[in-house]
Amino acid sequence: MIDKIQSLLERRQELSEAIAQPEIIQDFPRYQGYLKELSTIEPIALHYQKLQTIEKHLSEARELLADPDLAPEAEQELRDLSAERENLLSDLKLMLVPPDPLDDRNVIMELRAGVGGEEAALFAGDLLRMYLKYADRNGLTASILYLSDTDLGGVNEALVMISGPEAFARMKFESGVHCVKRVPVTESGGRIHTSTVTVAVFPEAEEVEVTIDPADLRIDVFHASGHGGQGVNTTDSAVRITHLPTGLVVTCQDERSQLENKAKALRVLRSRLLDKARTAREDAHAADRKNQIGWGERSDRIRTYYFNHDYVVDHRIGLTVNRTSNVMNGELTPFIDGLRLAEKTEKLNQ
Repeated sequence: MIDKIQSLLERRQELSEAIAQPEIIQDFPRYQGYLKELSTIEPIALHYQKLQTIEKHLSEARELLADPDLAPEAEQELRDLSAERENLLSDLKLMLVPPDPLDDRNVIMELRAGVGGEEAALFAGDLLRMYLKYADRNGLTASILYLSDTDLGGVNEALVMISGPEAFARMKFESGVHCVKRVPVTESGGRIHTSTVTVAVFPEAEEVEVTIDPADLRIDVFHASGHGGQGVNTTDSAVRITHLPTGLVVTCQDERSQLENKAKALRVLRSRLLDKARTAREDAHAADRKNQIGWGERSDRIRTYYFNHDYVVDHRIGLTVNRTSNVMNGELTPFIDGLRLAEKTEKLNQ
């Protein structure tokens, strides 16, 4: 580990000298790349400096043990410094775990109402608003590409693009079945119902990563629809693209221009195809998209929202967060931080 840190410190010095050179500053993409790489090394360097300081203090405290008058105080300091040293070592190990190369990608999120009828659609609408609020609170940009809603304000299906720093790193753990236990507004007897929503998250593909043969596409255009199916404009601006070899279907209607909707739909299709290839390679995590989102059954849940007891449980890491209303208002940071730490710990163990 120390060897790895030393090589990073050498690289840090090289980068610091490079970004001061006029020719590098004028080459803006390269300059940005160096700054980004430097920003990933800097926290490791600071932690290592703290570790070296603690090692020095530990050595001094051990010397004080020889003095009977100072030995009790030195022993306590040794215990405190040793605990701090172990924490720093654990942090450094996690910081040295290579990040997912896709973590900085924008993401496509797909939400579908599962088991539970109209209540599932209402919960899908709640989750959609939760993700939009999380994005707004955390410097991300979210746009709804496609929305199929219900007369009661629920959502049958939604497609959302979220862009910004570490978008995929933050949102990828939302993939799976989300379960809600509450009394639906449609329930007159006050009984608690259980409903589900499936969420799929995949990174946006670069155009060069996935080549699509135009002959493999069927493109349909139709009127974009608003709430309850009401037309929002009079032109055939909405676009549905079917990828014939895989059967994947993408619909986009958020733009008023057919051309813009087609371009966005192709971006989504490209991302889905990339995700399909990626998950096939990583079949230890998910052999295909069906494994990612399950079948929408109540037993396939990753997280349950207990409205009647006012808490939310993430079943993958056993984390419980109180105040359901706060979570639904976009306070997802405890879950996201916990899951990112669990991912790094798993990689470290491997």
